[in-house]
Amino acid sequence: MEKLRIVFMGTPDFAVGILDTIYKNNYEIVGVITAPDKPAGRGQKLNQSAVKVYAEAKNLKVLQPTNLKDTDFLAELKALNANLQVVVAFRMLPQAVWAMPSLGTFNLHASLLPDYRGAAPINWAIINGETKTGVTTFFIDEKIDTGEIILKKETYIDENETAGALHDRLMELGAQAVIETLQLIENNEVSTTTQPTEELKTAYKLNRDNCRINFNKNSKDVYNLIRGLNPYPSAYTILIDGENEWNIKIHDVKYKRETHNFEAGKFITTKKTIEIATIDGFIEVLTIQFPGKKKMKASELLNGLSFSAAAKCI
Repeated sequence: MEKLRIVFMGTPDFAVGILDTIYKNNYEIVGVITAPDKPAGRGQKLNQSAVKVYAEAKNLKVLQPTNLKDTDFLAELKALNANLQVVVAFRMLPQAVWAMPSLGTFNLHASLLPDYRGAAPINWAIINGETKTGVTTFFIDEKIDTGEIILKKETYIDENETAGALHDRLMELGAQAVIETLQLIENNEVSTTTQPTEELKTAYKLNRDNCRINFNKNSKDVYNLIRGLNPYPSAYTILIDGENEWNIKIHDVKYKRETHNFEAGKFITTKKTIEIATIDGFIEVLTIQFPGKKKMKASELLNGLSFSAAAKCI
């Protein structure tokens, strides 16, 4: 059995859950690589990554390179004398980094590869209405999410599950997968599988275009988009009522299929409810967020705002 000396690379909350599990399983973590601090908020206060906050609380050595090819960083990384690197929700690595340790560098990806390679696998699995997903560990190579697969773990997706809820479950499943992968590597029992070259489904980076709701679709597809972007980065639409125009985020919803004569996007309110027409039914809005306001229940919003019969989402 070879004793592992691990460098961990990651940035967001998802990566913290994995790092915490490695730490609690008493593996030697010789260094943590994470994103540089970034100014955020009105005061532009420097914001530390979730991984940095955790690592410093555990007195782990932290490196925050801006350039992964920088010779000073590469020298610091080499001086850590790691024999394995574990990557979770980080950025693309140059070969000088991923090829450095003798036992290689493996990545945890939140999908069943080769499906959903890319930046947002959890979101797109829900947006596309998948009923199952999982996590995959694989050795990194020169392309994105294409390396030799070490192991996969599969789970269901509930038809009402949000991206936030699935994120938390996959973090736990991913932690199990990483520990099992570490055990295989330290016992020299790894048997990898080559990924097929074709790519069936892609986890495109989320942007303003693909987060905008198109109510000229069926109710289930709209519902899947909204829950697939809940709580972050959130699905949005433009609500127009007379001369008023708002960019609104929609968070929690229900849907129903029902024949009607309304135009898609019609914004229909009662004293306590909001429904938006789709081509085959309605989306009932449970929580909503107007610009500059906190997220609130539809009934709370309607206590202070009223809308005309001409209101619509475009």
